Amino acid sequence: MSRITQRFARLKADKRAGLVAYVSAGDPNIELGYEILKGLPAAGADLIELGMPFTDPMADGPSVQLAGQRALKAGITVDATFDMVRRFRKDTSDNDTPILLMGYYNLLYQRGVERFCREAAAAGVDGFILVDLPPEEVDELKPHALAYGLDTVLLTAPTTDDRRLPAVLKYSSGFVYFVSVLGIEKLKCSGECLVKPLLPVGRVALHAHSPHRRVGTHLRARS
Repeated sequence: MSRITQRFARLKADKRAGLVAYVSAGDPNIELGYEILKGLPAAGADLIELGMPFTDPMADGPSVQLAGQRALKAGITVDATFDMVRRFRKDTSDNDTPILLMGYYNLLYQRGVERFCREAAAAGVDGFILVDLPPEEVDELKPHALAYGLDTVLLTAPTTDDRRLPAVLKYSSGFVYFVSVLGIEKLKCSGECLVKPLLPVGRVALHAHSPHRRVGTHLRARS
């Protein structure tokens, strides 16, 4: 049983929702970025999404783009990202908190998919959330991810219709990532504007083979 499955089982037993926290690897620099990563479980994170900074993001809002730019300027690389996860597992002795790498498929493609999966698993990564990988192209990744025990999380959205959903969900494992708002900008409204977009979550559940759903949104401090 994977760490992700175990964590959702514990959340179900505790009868509570889980907090999935995102942080960009290497932001604002590699060492401080690692300290932030290391502190997330104690701060309440049940699962961690560790962003892989990329030079040409196409689906990130301003906050994530700026975080990625700071990290790249500070020298973050794929190897350094793997090292952060490896250090986390060693320094904290935390073998329970799932860590997923989130980013763009180009990073896997350029390195070689089999090699990327092998090195990610060895570092202590639990899976991937690849925002630009459609189900039609996931066959290149899925066999290697399965071979190394890594989950592949694909994205669905309020605009994903019933014809498209089965194709997306067929290749998703670990959980289903539901993008709760349209576009890439930070959320600028109160919780009320989330109600209508979140209605399709129930429709996703009807199609999904996994009972676990992660709702993605951006939170901002109250002004």
